[in-house]
Amino acid sequence: MNRIILSADSTCDLGEELKARYDVHYYPFHIILEEKDYQDNVDITVKEIFAAYYDRKALPRTAAINMSEYVDYFQDWVSQGYDVIHLNLGGAISSAHKNCVLAARELQESGAPGRVYPIDSFSLSTGIALQVIDAGEMISAGLSAGEIAQRLEANRPHVHASFILDTLDFMRAGGRCSTIAAVGANLLSLKPCIEVDNSDGSMHVGKKYRGSLQKVLPAYVKDKLAQYPHIKRDHIFITYSSISPELESLVRETIRSTLDFGEIHATRASCTIASHCGPNTLGILFETED
Repeated sequence: MNRIILSADSTCDLGEELKARYDVHYYPFHIILEEKDYQDNVDITVKEIFAAYYDRKALPRTAAINMSEYVDYFQDWVSQGYDVIHLNLGGAISSAHKNCVLAARELQESGAPGRVYPIDSFSLSTGIALQVIDAGEMISAGLSAGEIAQRLEANRPHVHASFILDTLDFMRAGGRCSTIAAVGANLLSLKPCIEVDNSDGSMHVGKKYRGSLQKVLPAYVKDKLAQYPHIKRDHIFITYSSISPELESLVRETIRSTLDFGEIHATRASCTIASHCGPNTLGILFETED
């Protein structure tokens, strides 16, 4: 029997059903709102974050898990001889992976019988969740932790994450785009597609759509599913910060009418992700074959 713990940062956005199915453990990022430190999705919600901004113009900040937190988190498992596969938010946008690597090194040097394998996901949100599912399947198949880590790292270029922004207000307020760009996008009803570069986890602006989400989201879904010739059909995620049930259903039906997937999962983004992208953000995330 494999003695492997499967774990991820709270930015994984896996959803409770899949989290239980694959026995995944989370460690939360920090959300700092009005000078109070909260734990992501533990003692603060996305709804509360959006309300604080729109009611009081209070903008949240996020902070990565630090090295000592990771050490404390992993300590009991590795002391008991468990290996830990831990997937981090992409290193290009967070220091979490670097801190996790330092924690893993400290625990290994302490002589603990187990080992931590930190994986830079080169992704975010359910781009990480797809890799967690792959790891869970490999654990069930009896692979060693070292082999799982190697396979996950080799598969990162096949994970595709993107999302549509409804508003640039949160990025503007956080200094990630100019006021002029935000106002211009709002006046023109532009909805930019933010794409994650799966070679390093950085992000860039892709196609800019124009119009309402009712019009933009189906076009975005069809564009993304047509972009890649060999999409894996077992899992696809619809992940959103907040969205109306009608728009979620529209996206789900667009996927169904375009490609046949084994499971279509709809999950809400963590507070960390939502803090940066704002309300009504939605993306589809999937993998391609080798």
